[in-house]
Amino acid sequence: MQANLRLQAKPASGRRAAVVSRVPSVRVQATVAMPAASSAAVLPHGRVFNFSAGPAMLPVDVLERAQADLINWQGSGMSIMEMSHRGKEFESVIQKAEADLRTLLNIPANYKVLFLQGGASTQFSMIPLNLAKAGETVDYVVTGAWSKKAVEEAKKYTNVNIAAKGDNKSIPEVSTWKLSPDARYVHYCDNETIGGVEFKSAPDVGDRVLVSDMSSNFVSKPVDVAKYGLIYAGAQKNVGPSGVTIVIVREDLVGHVRAEAPGMLDYKIHVENDSMYNTPPCWSIYICGLVFERLLKLGGLEAMQKLNQEKAALLYDTIAASNGFYNSPVDPAVRSLMNVPFTIPSSPDLEKAFVKEAEKAGMLQLKGHRSVGGMRASIYNAMPMEGVQKLVAFMKEFHAKHA
Repeated sequence: MQANLRLQAKPASGRRAAVVSRVPSVRVQATVAMPAASSAAVLPHGRVFNFSAGPAMLPVDVLERAQADLINWQGSGMSIMEMSHRGKEFESVIQKAEADLRTLLNIPANYKVLFLQGGASTQFSMIPLNLAKAGETVDYVVTGAWSKKAVEEAKKYTNVNIAAKGDNKSIPEVSTWKLSPDARYVHYCDNETIGGVEFKSAPDVGDRVLVSDMSSNFVSKPVDVAKYGLIYAGAQKNVGPSGVTIVIVREDLVGHVRAEAPGMLDYKIHVENDSMYNTPPCWSIYICGLVFERLLKLGGLEAMQKLNQEKAALLYDTIAASNGFYNSPVDPAVRSLMNVPFTIPSSPDLEKAFVKEAEKAGMLQLKGHRSVGGMRASIYNAMPMEGVQKLVAFMKEFHAKHA
């Protein structure tokens, strides 16, 4: 089954239904090839549709290419996992990954790109240690679990002002934020995976340095990097396997690390060593590079954003059309294109049955986060439209059976 907007050059087929996005700021008229309720989309290699919030599914063509290179990368006689990170072979891999990412995001020349370790959680410490002195004020906007964790870590190193706080279902209007006039930076999480709330544009914080955790929607849409002082993202949701964290930092913010910070937490050291101060996560960087290359071939981030809008619209519209059988708890103005939480308000037992039956049908990891319950469909870049179509068909079948 093909959508009208697909990132493959195949004709559409199947029954047609008009689907109109209800994700505000993203008005998309999507003509989607709707599968019959009993149809079963099939992935190659016996794979399933993995709706995990992370680590998440990777594109099959990327995995196939990695499989082909696994034992002998491009005739080198070595696997990426075996070769020296100081050798010309891996140097070409990491340089191309950076170059392709710069092209994808149109990263200005005065920004440095780093491939680091420690996950996005390490950035919770690294950012205040590099961007603020002890006792200086930094502003944090809390919209969910991940921004809250960032706050708790930053409090160990400097004075944190909570400029705004959401309820995991909404985002306070920027005009209501209590920003500090002397804040060294303003930190926010662009997409909260647990609650399913997402900023639709960069918040205007004046001339303050804007810092964003984009772990769960990185390269899912175009971003004006010049509006930010620093962007960071764990790879394991949209761009690769776990083990590598991507940091994009404006060069004037580098070189101000606190004296007590470990060398591994100094951006300047990593910049001066081209992300190879110590042995980098070579395999993870290699996979990220393949993903960046694939995104460029598929039309870049504008094309990816359009597909993501269509996938999310199909899900949200199905929930809205269920006459209350399914419910989306998130403010429609800030619903995530990446993580779609939903519930069956009439019965928690039905939610358990939904997850179990979906697994039997080849759709995994639909259970909601333990802190909120319900269900959650994570539909990152690599989730094909067929996966969302199959989920929607299952949702309709389940509704008809239990209404």
